[in-house]
Amino acid sequence: MHRKLGPAVVGLGLAALSVLGTGSAWSHGYTDAPISRQKLCANGTVTNCGDIQWEPQSVEGPKGFPTLGPSDGTLCAGGNSRFAQLDNPRGGTGWPTTKVTANQNYSFRWQFTASHATSDFKYYITKQGFDPSRPLTRSVLTLTPFLTVNYNGARPPATVTHQGTMPSRTGKHIILAVWSVADTGNAFYACSDVQF
Repeated sequence: MHRKLGPAVVGLGLAALSVLGTGSAWSHGYTDAPISRQKLCANGTVTNCGDIQWEPQSVEGPKGFPTLGPSDGTLCAGGNSRFAQLDNPRGGTGWPTTKVTANQNYSFRWQFTASHATSDFKYYITKQGFDPSRPLTRSVLTLTPFLTVNYNGARPPATVTHQGTMPSRTGKHIILAVWSVADTGNAFYACSDVQF
């Protein structure tokens, strides 16, 4: 006995193929050194985080930062309104910080739930004197990355560490890490609060 599939079932099947066909459905990741806001939410260290507590690897948005990418004020959530809690500065003191030292050698680490062809990883930091009680914008970031790791289309392993030097800063700052995927129009974003 043969049954015809209804239009709704066919539509769902096509939608699933469309998501799988982008490639990004299988590629997700976040930084855990210095620990990112999304990982703090997933750990339960920070509460009232919304959906990101179950999906710390899913902060995906348009690539091309700083020229393109998420709009100002939505950088920590990758422009994804579903994860808007990551953009909330929580009064400038509500996000725990990782203690770092200016000019120290540091191991920046990403964790991946799945790998993807990668263009590069770039790390940006806020300027001295920025206001941590306001959402992150391009105007408060040094828009030249202090660390760039080119990947030339290779796929990273489940965990990858990048050696770099912390910039010269004092006080509280935000590091914005951007993982640009090579074969889609997207990148993954992670904000880490640090204290020099």
